[in-house]
Amino acid sequence: MLRLPRLVRSRGLRYSSSIPRFPCVEAHATRESRLTSLASDSIPGPSSGPEPPYARPNPASYTIFHSPNPLPLTYHLSPLPSFDIAYETWGTLSPSKDNVILLHTGLSASSHAASTAANPADGWWEKFIGPGKPLDTNNFFVICTNVLGGCYGSTGPSSTDPSTGSHYATRFPILSIFDMVRAQFRLLDHLGVQKLYASVGSSMGAMQSLAAAWLHPERVGKVVSISGTARSSPSSVAMRFAQRSVLMADPNWNNGFYYDGVPPHTGMKLARQIATITYRSGPEWDARFGRQMRPLPADADPNGPRVPALCPDFLIETYLDHQGEQFCLKYDANSLIYISKAMDLFDMTLPSLQALGLPEAQFDAVDADGRARPHSTSHSKSHPPPTNPPAHLPALAQGLAPLAQTPTLVLGVQSDILFTVEQQREVVNALHMAGNDRVVYYELGGVWGHDTFLLDVMNVGGAIRGFLS
Repeated sequence: MLRLPRLVRSRGLRYSSSIPRFPCVEAHATRESRLTSLASDSIPGPSSGPEPPYARPNPASYTIFHSPNPLPLTYHLSPLPSFDIAYETWGTLSPSKDNVILLHTGLSASSHAASTAANPADGWWEKFIGPGKPLDTNNFFVICTNVLGGCYGSTGPSSTDPSTGSHYATRFPILSIFDMVRAQFRLLDHLGVQKLYASVGSSMGAMQSLAAAWLHPERVGKVVSISGTARSSPSSVAMRFAQRSVLMADPNWNNGFYYDGVPPHTGMKLARQIATITYRSGPEWDARFGRQMRPLPADADPNGPRVPALCPDFLIETYLDHQGEQFCLKYDANSLIYISKAMDLFDMTLPSLQALGLPEAQFDAVDADGRARPHSTSHSKSHPPPTNPPAHLPALAQGLAPLAQTPTLVLGVQSDILFTVEQQREVVNALHMAGNDRVVYYELGGVWGHDTFLLDVMNVGGAIRGFLS
Protein backbone atom coordinates (compact mmCIF):
# COMPACT_ATOMS: atom_id res chain seq x y z
CA MET A 1 0.00 0.00 0.00
CA LEU A 2 1.28 3.45 -0.92
CA ARG A 3 2.07 5.51 2.17
CA LEU A 4 2.37 9.29 2.10
CA PRO A 5 5.58 10.63 3.67
CA ARG A 6 5.12 12.41 6.97
CA LEU A 7 7.07 15.39 5.71
CA VAL A 8 7.49 16.78 2.21
CA ARG A 9 10.59 18.89 2.68
CA SER A 10 10.69 20.42 -0.81
CA ARG A 11 7.34 22.15 -0.23
CA GLY A 12 7.53 22.64 3.53
CA LEU A 13 4.21 20.85 4.03
CA ARG A 14 3.56 18.53 6.94
CA TYR A 15 0.83 15.92 6.67
CA SER A 16 -1.32 15.41 9.71
CA SER A 17 -4.06 13.01 10.65
CA SER A 18 -5.97 15.70 12.54
CA ILE A 19 -9.17 17.12 11.06
CA PRO A 20 -8.35 20.31 9.12
CA ARG A 21 -9.95 23.64 9.99
CA PHE A 22 -11.24 26.13 7.44
CA PRO A 23 -11.45 29.60 8.99
CA CYS A 24 -13.26 31.06 5.96
CA VAL A 25 -16.05 28.47 6.25
CA GLU A 26 -16.28 28.93 10.00
CA ALA A 27 -16.46 32.70 9.67
CA HIS A 28 -19.19 32.40 7.04
CA ALA A 29 -21.20 30.02 9.23
CA THR A 30 -20.83 32.35 12.20
CA ARG A 31 -22.13 35.30 10.22
CA GLU A 32 -25.02 33.28 8.86
CA SER A 33 -26.01 32.10 12.32
CA ARG A 34 -26.34 35.72 13.45
CA LEU A 35 -28.68 36.69 10.66
CA THR A 36 -32.28 37.42 11.49
CA SER A 37 -32.75 40.14 8.86
CA LEU A 38 -30.98 41.65 5.90
CA ALA A 39 -29.29 44.27 8.08
CA SER A 40 -25.56 44.36 7.55
CA ASP A 41 -22.80 44.52 10.09
CA SER A 42 -19.47 46.02 9.17
CA ILE A 43 -17.69 43.33 7.21
CA PRO A 44 -13.90 43.36 6.99
CA GLY A 45 -12.31 42.89 3.61
CA PRO A 46 -10.41 44.58 0.78
CA SER A 47 -12.99 47.23 0.00
CA SER A 48 -10.61 49.60 -1.72
CA GLY A 49 -11.14 50.05 -5.43
CA PRO A 50 -12.88 52.25 -7.94
CA GLU A 51 -16.40 50.91 -7.33
CA PRO A 52 -18.99 53.32 -5.93
CA PRO A 53 -20.07 52.27 -2.43
CA TYR A 54 -23.22 50.17 -2.38
CA ALA A 55 -25.72 51.09 0.31
CA ARG A 56 -29.25 50.18 1.29
CA PRO A 57 -31.21 53.46 1.02
CA ASN A 58 -33.12 54.92 3.93
CA PRO A 59 -36.88 54.79 3.22
CA ALA A 60 -37.12 58.42 4.32
CA SER A 61 -34.87 59.43 1.42
CA TYR A 62 -37.17 58.47 -1.45
CA THR A 63 -40.76 59.21 -2.45
CA ILE A 64 -43.35 56.48 -2.94
CA PHE A 65 -45.86 56.69 -5.76
CA HIS A 66 -48.80 54.37 -5.12
CA SER A 67 -50.92 53.29 -8.04
CA PRO A 68 -54.28 51.89 -6.87
CA ASN A 69 -55.15 50.81 -10.40
CA PRO A 70 -54.33 47.34 -11.75
CA LEU A 71 -51.22 46.98 -13.91
CA PRO A 72 -51.54 44.55 -16.84
CA LEU A 73 -48.64 42.09 -16.97
CA THR A 74 -46.99 40.49 -19.98
CA TYR A 75 -47.01 36.89 -18.75
CA HIS A 76 -50.15 36.82 -16.61
CA LEU A 77 -53.83 37.06 -17.42
CA SER A 78 -54.47 38.69 -14.05
CA PRO A 79 -52.99 42.17 -13.54
CA LEU A 80 -51.05 43.29 -10.50
CA PRO A 81 -53.89 44.77 -8.39
CA SER A 82 -51.88 47.80 -7.22
CA PHE A 83 -48.23 48.72 -6.81
CA ASP A 84 -45.72 51.18 -5.38
CA ILE A 85 -42.79 52.77 -7.18
CA ALA A 86 -39.99 54.41 -5.20
CA TYR A 87 -38.34 57.36 -6.90
CA GLU A 88 -35.99 60.29 -6.39
CA THR A 89 -35.51 63.46 -8.42
CA TRP A 90 -32.81 66.04 -9.11
CA GLY A 91 -33.07 69.45 -10.75
CA THR A 92 -36.12 71.61 -11.40
CA LEU A 93 -39.12 70.64 -13.47
CA SER A 94 -39.78 73.26 -16.14
CA PRO A 95 -43.22 74.92 -16.30
CA SER A 96 -44.00 73.02 -19.49
CA LYS A 97 -42.58 69.78 -18.02
CA ASP A 98 -40.51 69.20 -21.14
CA ASN A 99 -37.06 68.82 -19.55
CA VAL A 100 -37.50 65.39 -17.92
CA ILE A 101 -34.91 62.63 -18.15
CA LEU A 102 -36.03 59.20 -16.96
CA LEU A 103 -32.97 57.32 -15.68
CA HIS A 104 -33.26 53.52 -15.67
CA THR A 105 -31.15 51.42 -13.30
CA GLY A 106 -29.25 48.19 -13.58
CA LEU A 107 -30.45 44.99 -11.93
CA SER A 108 -29.73 45.75 -8.28
CA ALA A 109 -29.52 49.54 -8.03
CA SER A 110 -31.92 51.64 -5.99
CA SER A 111 -33.48 54.97 -6.94
CA HIS A 112 -30.59 56.71 -5.18
CA ALA A 113 -28.55 57.60 -8.24
CA ALA A 114 -27.06 60.75 -6.67
CA SER A 115 -26.98 62.53 -3.33
CA THR A 116 -29.98 64.59 -2.24
CA ALA A 117 -30.87 66.74 0.73
CA ALA A 118 -32.81 63.80 2.16
CA ASN A 119 -29.92 61.41 1.58
CA PRO A 120 -26.48 63.07 1.26
CA ALA A 121 -24.72 59.74 0.68
CA ASP A 122 -23.22 59.31 -2.77
CA GLY A 123 -25.49 57.59 -5.27
CA TRP A 124 -24.56 54.93 -7.81
CA TRP A 125 -24.20 57.58 -10.58
CA GLU A 126 -23.03 60.42 -8.35
CA LYS A 127 -20.48 61.85 -10.79
CA PHE A 128 -22.95 61.89 -13.67
CA ILE A 129 -25.85 63.85 -12.12
CA GLY A 130 -25.75 67.46 -10.98
CA PRO A 131 -25.03 71.02 -12.11
CA GLY A 132 -22.67 70.97 -15.09
CA LYS A 133 -22.47 67.15 -15.10
CA PRO A 134 -23.54 64.90 -18.00
CA LEU A 135 -27.13 64.84 -16.70
CA ASP A 136 -27.02 68.58 -16.05
CA THR A 137 -29.53 69.53 -13.40
CA ASN A 138 -29.20 73.16 -14.45
CA ASN A 139 -31.16 72.11 -17.53
CA PHE A 140 -32.84 68.80 -16.79
CA PHE A 141 -35.19 67.30 -14.23
CA VAL A 142 -33.91 63.77 -13.60
CA ILE A 143 -36.14 61.00 -12.27
CA CYS A 144 -34.80 57.62 -11.16
CA THR A 145 -36.96 54.78 -9.86
CA ASN A 146 -36.41 51.49 -8.11
CA VAL A 147 -37.81 49.04 -10.64
CA LEU A 148 -40.97 47.04 -10.17
CA GLY A 149 -39.82 43.76 -8.62
CA GLY A 150 -37.09 45.49 -6.62
CA CYS A 151 -36.63 45.66 -2.87
CA TYR A 152 -35.83 49.33 -2.26
CA GLY A 153 -39.31 50.79 -1.95
CA SER A 154 -41.00 49.47 -5.09
CA THR A 155 -43.41 46.55 -5.06
CA GLY A 156 -41.63 43.22 -5.38
CA PRO A 157 -41.51 39.71 -3.92
CA SER A 158 -40.62 41.04 -0.45
CA SER A 159 -43.70 43.31 -0.42
CA THR A 160 -46.94 42.44 1.32
CA ASP A 161 -49.55 40.75 -0.83
CA PRO A 162 -52.78 42.63 -0.02
CA SER A 163 -54.83 39.50 -0.65
CA THR A 164 -53.01 37.45 2.00
CA GLY A 165 -51.39 40.00 4.34
CA SER A 166 -48.03 38.20 4.04
CA HIS A 167 -45.03 38.57 1.75
CA TYR A 168 -45.61 37.77 -1.91
CA ALA A 169 -42.42 35.67 -2.00
CA THR A 170 -42.58 33.42 -5.08
CA ARG A 171 -46.30 34.02 -5.43
CA PHE A 172 -45.21 37.25 -7.07
CA PRO A 173 -45.88 37.16 -10.83
CA ILE A 174 -43.11 36.76 -13.39
CA LEU A 175 -42.22 40.19 -14.77
CA SER A 176 -41.00 41.54 -18.08
CA ILE A 177 -38.88 44.59 -18.80
CA PHE A 178 -41.99 46.05 -20.45
CA ASP A 179 -43.96 45.66 -17.20
CA MET A 180 -41.28 47.65 -15.35
CA VAL A 181 -41.48 50.44 -17.93
CA ARG A 182 -45.27 50.54 -17.84
CA ALA A 183 -45.10 51.07 -14.09
CA GLN A 184 -42.64 53.93 -14.63
CA PHE A 185 -44.98 55.60 -17.10
CA ARG A 186 -47.77 55.40 -14.53
CA LEU A 187 -45.50 57.53 -12.37
CA LEU A 188 -44.90 59.95 -15.25
CA ASP A 189 -48.67 60.23 -15.75
CA HIS A 190 -49.02 60.99 -12.06
CA LEU A 191 -46.41 63.75 -12.35
CA GLY A 192 -48.08 65.19 -15.43
CA VAL A 193 -45.11 64.45 -17.72
CA GLN A 194 -46.42 63.91 -21.23
CA LYS A 195 -43.09 63.55 -23.03
CA LEU A 196 -39.58 62.73 -21.88
CA TYR A 197 -36.68 64.76 -23.14
CA ALA A 198 -34.71 61.51 -22.94
CA SER A 199 -34.83 57.95 -21.69
CA VAL A 200 -31.38 57.00 -20.34
CA GLY A 201 -30.20 53.62 -19.09
CA SER A 202 -27.20 51.35 -18.61
CA SER A 203 -27.05 47.55 -18.46
CA MET A 204 -30.61 46.41 -17.70
CA GLY A 205 -31.50 50.09 -17.77
CA ALA A 206 -30.49 50.17 -21.44
CA MET A 207 -33.10 47.49 -22.08
CA GLN A 208 -35.68 49.62 -20.31
CA SER A 209 -34.62 52.69 -22.25
CA LEU A 210 -35.26 50.94 -25.57
CA ALA A 211 -38.50 49.43 -24.25
CA ALA A 212 -39.74 52.87 -23.18
CA ALA A 213 -39.33 54.26 -26.69
CA TRP A 214 -40.90 51.13 -28.15
CA LEU A 215 -43.98 51.29 -25.91
CA HIS A 216 -44.37 55.07 -26.20
CA PRO A 217 -42.48 56.40 -29.24
CA GLU A 218 -44.53 59.58 -29.12
CA ARG A 219 -43.52 60.23 -25.50
CA VAL A 220 -39.73 59.71 -25.71
CA GLY A 221 -37.61 62.41 -27.32
CA LYS A 222 -34.21 60.67 -27.21
CA VAL A 223 -32.82 57.30 -26.15
CA VAL A 224 -29.49 56.56 -24.49
CA SER A 225 -28.51 52.87 -24.38
CA ILE A 226 -25.23 52.11 -22.56
CA SER A 227 -23.79 48.58 -22.36
CA GLY A 228 -27.16 47.01 -23.01
CA THR A 229 -28.88 44.95 -25.64
CA ALA A 230 -32.15 44.59 -27.51
CA ARG A 231 -32.04 40.83 -27.15
CA SER A 232 -30.46 38.88 -24.31
CA SER A 233 -27.67 36.68 -25.59
CA PRO A 234 -27.31 33.00 -24.65
CA SER A 235 -24.06 33.76 -22.80
CA SER A 236 -25.66 36.37 -20.53
CA VAL A 237 -28.66 34.10 -19.95
CA ALA A 238 -26.24 31.35 -18.93
CA MET A 239 -24.45 33.63 -16.45
CA ARG A 240 -27.69 34.70 -14.80
CA PHE A 241 -28.99 31.12 -14.74
CA ALA A 242 -25.87 30.04 -12.84
CA GLN A 243 -26.48 32.80 -10.30
CA ARG A 244 -30.10 31.79 -9.76
CA SER A 245 -29.14 28.13 -9.54
CA VAL A 246 -26.71 28.54 -6.65
CA LEU A 247 -29.13 30.87 -4.89
CA MET A 248 -32.12 28.56 -5.20
CA ALA A 249 -29.99 25.59 -4.07
CA ASP A 250 -29.45 27.26 -0.69
CA PRO A 251 -31.73 25.41 1.79
CA ASN A 252 -32.56 28.74 3.42
CA TRP A 253 -34.17 29.92 0.19
CA ASN A 254 -37.06 27.59 1.06
CA ASN A 255 -38.79 27.98 -2.31
CA GLY A 256 -38.74 31.74 -1.78
CA PHE A 257 -40.48 31.74 1.61
CA TYR A 258 -37.61 32.79 3.87
CA TYR A 259 -38.85 36.15 5.14
CA ASP A 260 -39.67 34.87 8.61
CA GLY A 261 -36.34 33.10 8.99
CA VAL A 262 -32.73 33.27 7.86
CA PRO A 263 -32.28 34.51 4.27
CA PRO A 264 -30.30 32.45 1.72
CA HIS A 265 -27.02 34.05 2.72
CA THR A 266 -24.71 31.47 1.12
CA GLY A 267 -26.58 31.32 -2.19
CA MET A 268 -26.72 35.08 -2.51
CA LYS A 269 -23.04 35.41 -1.75
CA LEU A 270 -22.08 32.88 -4.41
CA ALA A 271 -24.47 34.43 -6.93
CA ARG A 272 -22.88 37.84 -6.41
CA GLN A 273 -19.40 36.39 -6.80
CA ILE A 274 -20.39 34.93 -10.17
CA ALA A 275 -21.93 38.25 -11.20
CA THR A 276 -18.90 40.27 -10.11
CA ILE A 277 -16.66 38.21 -12.39
CA THR A 278 -18.85 39.22 -15.35
CA TYR A 279 -18.85 42.90 -14.42
CA ARG A 280 -15.12 43.45 -14.88
CA SER A 281 -12.37 42.21 -17.19
CA GLY A 282 -9.37 39.92 -17.00
CA PRO A 283 -6.87 42.68 -17.80
CA GLU A 284 -8.22 44.77 -14.94
CA TRP A 285 -7.96 41.88 -12.49
CA ASP A 286 -4.37 41.38 -13.62
CA ALA A 287 -3.46 45.06 -13.22
CA ARG A 288 -5.32 45.47 -9.95
CA PHE A 289 -4.55 42.21 -8.16
CA GLY A 290 -2.14 40.18 -10.26
CA ARG A 291 -1.16 37.07 -8.33
CA GLN A 292 -0.75 38.91 -5.06
CA MET A 293 -1.44 36.88 -1.96
CA ARG A 294 -3.37 38.01 1.07
CA PRO A 295 -1.29 39.05 4.10
CA LEU A 296 -0.08 36.25 6.33
CA PRO A 297 -1.94 35.67 9.62
CA ALA A 298 -0.41 37.40 12.63
CA ASP A 299 0.73 34.09 14.14
CA ALA A 300 2.47 32.87 10.96
CA ASP A 301 6.24 32.52 10.78
CA PRO A 302 7.37 35.27 8.37
CA ASN A 303 10.56 33.35 7.64
CA GLY A 304 8.93 30.00 7.05
CA PRO A 305 7.42 28.64 3.85
CA ARG A 306 3.98 29.92 2.88
CA VAL A 307 1.60 27.00 3.10
CA PRO A 308 -1.28 27.25 0.61
CA ALA A 309 -4.79 27.07 2.04
CA LEU A 310 -8.10 25.94 0.63
CA CYS A 311 -9.57 29.21 1.93
CA PRO A 312 -8.85 32.43 0.01
CA ASP A 313 -5.13 32.87 -0.59
CA PHE A 314 -5.07 35.32 -3.49
CA LEU A 315 -6.21 38.94 -3.18
CA ILE A 316 -8.68 38.39 -6.02
CA GLU A 317 -10.28 35.65 -3.90
CA THR A 318 -10.59 37.87 -0.84
CA TYR A 319 -12.03 40.62 -3.04
CA LEU A 320 -14.75 38.36 -4.44
CA ASP A 321 -15.48 37.06 -0.95
CA HIS A 322 -15.89 40.62 0.31
CA GLN A 323 -18.10 41.69 -2.61
CA GLY A 324 -20.37 38.68 -2.16
CA GLU A 325 -20.63 39.19 1.58
CA GLN A 326 -21.47 42.87 1.28
CA PHE A 327 -24.17 42.34 -1.34
CA CYS A 328 -25.93 39.31 0.14
CA LEU A 329 -26.89 41.26 3.25
CA LYS A 330 -28.30 44.26 1.36
CA TYR A 331 -30.42 42.86 -1.45
CA ASP A 332 -33.45 40.58 -1.52
CA ALA A 333 -32.77 37.17 -3.04
CA ASN A 334 -36.17 36.88 -4.69
CA SER A 335 -35.74 40.29 -6.33
CA LEU A 336 -32.49 39.05 -7.84
CA ILE A 337 -34.26 35.98 -9.19
CA TYR A 338 -37.24 37.84 -10.65
CA ILE A 339 -35.37 40.76 -12.16
CA SER A 340 -32.60 38.63 -13.67
CA LYS A 341 -35.28 36.41 -15.23
CA ALA A 342 -36.92 39.48 -16.76
CA MET A 343 -33.56 40.33 -18.33
CA ASP A 344 -33.29 36.82 -19.78
CA LEU A 345 -36.75 37.09 -21.33
CA PHE A 346 -36.04 40.41 -23.04
CA ASP A 347 -36.15 40.06 -26.83
CA MET A 348 -37.18 42.86 -29.20
CA THR A 349 -37.20 40.78 -32.39
CA LEU A 350 -40.55 41.05 -34.13
CA PRO A 351 -41.73 37.43 -33.64
CA SER A 352 -40.96 37.63 -29.93
CA LEU A 353 -42.81 40.92 -29.50
CA GLN A 354 -45.83 39.59 -31.37
CA ALA A 355 -45.81 36.40 -29.31
CA LEU A 356 -46.12 38.51 -26.16
CA GLY A 357 -49.45 39.85 -27.38
CA LEU A 358 -48.31 43.46 -27.06
CA PRO A 359 -50.57 46.17 -28.56
CA GLU A 360 -50.87 45.88 -32.33
CA ALA A 361 -50.46 49.65 -32.56
CA GLN A 362 -46.79 49.13 -31.80
CA PHE A 363 -46.36 47.48 -35.20
CA ASP A 364 -47.85 50.33 -37.25
CA ALA A 365 -44.39 51.19 -38.57
CA VAL A 366 -44.06 47.71 -40.10
CA ASP A 367 -45.41 46.71 -43.51
CA ALA A 368 -47.61 43.68 -43.97
CA ASP A 369 -44.59 41.68 -45.11
CA GLY A 370 -42.78 42.50 -41.85
CA ARG A 371 -40.40 45.14 -43.19
CA ALA A 372 -39.94 48.49 -41.47
CA ARG A 373 -41.62 51.19 -43.56
CA PRO A 374 -39.21 54.13 -43.44
CA HIS A 375 -36.33 53.39 -45.91
CA SER A 376 -35.78 50.05 -44.28
CA THR A 377 -32.23 49.49 -45.55
CA SER A 378 -30.84 52.96 -44.93
CA HIS A 379 -27.19 53.16 -43.87
CA SER A 380 -24.88 56.12 -43.48
CA LYS A 381 -21.37 56.10 -44.92
CA SER A 382 -19.92 55.90 -41.43
CA HIS A 383 -22.15 52.96 -40.57
CA PRO A 384 -22.26 50.64 -43.61
CA PRO A 385 -24.47 47.55 -43.51
CA PRO A 386 -22.93 44.57 -41.72
CA THR A 387 -21.05 42.22 -44.03
CA ASN A 388 -22.28 39.01 -42.39
CA PRO A 389 -25.42 39.92 -40.45
CA PRO A 390 -26.78 37.32 -38.02
CA ALA A 391 -29.94 35.57 -39.11
CA HIS A 392 -32.06 37.31 -36.50
CA LEU A 393 -30.98 40.87 -37.44
CA PRO A 394 -33.84 41.55 -39.91
CA ALA A 395 -36.36 40.41 -37.29
CA LEU A 396 -34.71 42.70 -34.74
CA ALA A 397 -34.88 45.58 -37.20
CA GLN A 398 -38.58 44.91 -37.68
CA GLY A 399 -39.08 44.84 -33.93
CA LEU A 400 -37.28 48.16 -33.49
CA ALA A 401 -39.29 49.87 -36.22
CA PRO A 402 -41.22 52.06 -33.72
CA LEU A 403 -37.86 53.71 -32.87
CA ALA A 404 -37.18 54.67 -36.50
CA GLN A 405 -37.66 58.38 -35.76
CA THR A 406 -36.06 58.50 -32.30
CA PRO A 407 -32.51 59.89 -31.97
CA THR A 408 -30.51 57.19 -30.19
CA LEU A 409 -27.09 57.04 -28.55
CA VAL A 410 -25.57 53.58 -28.19
CA LEU A 411 -22.40 53.03 -26.15
CA GLY A 412 -20.44 49.78 -26.10
CA VAL A 413 -17.30 48.73 -24.23
CA GLN A 414 -14.69 46.49 -25.83
CA SER A 415 -13.76 44.79 -22.55
CA ASP A 416 -17.39 44.03 -21.60
CA ILE A 417 -17.94 40.26 -21.38
CA LEU A 418 -21.55 40.45 -20.15
CA PHE A 419 -23.04 42.75 -22.80
CA THR A 420 -20.44 42.47 -25.52
CA VAL A 421 -19.77 45.12 -28.16
CA GLU A 422 -21.28 42.75 -30.73
CA GLN A 423 -24.61 43.28 -29.01
CA GLN A 424 -24.20 47.06 -29.17
CA ARG A 425 -23.31 46.90 -32.87
CA GLU A 426 -26.35 44.70 -33.38
CA VAL A 427 -28.64 47.37 -31.89
CA VAL A 428 -27.05 50.02 -34.11
CA ASN A 429 -27.33 47.93 -37.27
CA ALA A 430 -30.94 46.98 -36.50
CA LEU A 431 -31.90 50.62 -35.94
CA HIS A 432 -30.27 51.58 -39.23
CA MET A 433 -32.10 48.78 -41.01
CA ALA A 434 -35.32 50.06 -39.44
CA GLY A 435 -34.68 53.44 -41.06
CA ASN A 436 -33.24 55.36 -38.14
CA ASP A 437 -30.58 57.71 -39.53
CA ARG A 438 -30.07 59.50 -36.21
CA VAL A 439 -28.08 56.86 -34.39
CA VAL A 440 -24.82 57.82 -32.65
CA TYR A 441 -22.48 54.98 -31.69
CA TYR A 442 -19.33 55.03 -29.59
CA GLU A 443 -17.20 52.01 -28.74
CA LEU A 444 -15.04 52.59 -25.69
CA GLY A 445 -11.75 50.97 -24.72
CA GLY A 446 -10.38 50.55 -21.22
CA VAL A 447 -10.23 47.61 -18.84
CA TRP A 448 -13.25 48.19 -16.60
CA GLY A 449 -15.54 45.83 -18.50
CA HIS A 450 -19.26 46.09 -17.99
CA ASP A 451 -18.82 48.47 -15.04
CA THR A 452 -17.35 51.11 -17.36
CA PHE A 453 -20.70 52.90 -17.29
CA LEU A 454 -20.20 53.48 -13.55
CA LEU A 455 -16.57 54.55 -13.71
CA ASP A 456 -15.59 56.25 -16.97
CA VAL A 457 -16.99 59.72 -16.35
CA MET A 458 -14.87 61.37 -19.02
CA ASN A 459 -15.85 59.17 -21.97
CA VAL A 460 -19.29 57.88 -21.00
CA GLY A 461 -20.23 61.24 -19.51
CA GLY A 462 -18.83 63.17 -22.44
CA ALA A 463 -20.80 61.14 -24.96
CA ILE A 464 -24.02 61.61 -22.99
CA ARG A 465 -23.45 65.33 -22.52
CA GLY A 466 -22.87 65.88 -26.23
CA PHE A 467 -25.86 63.80 -27.29
CA LEU A 468 -28.29 65.47 -24.90
CA SER A 469 -27.18 69.03 -25.70
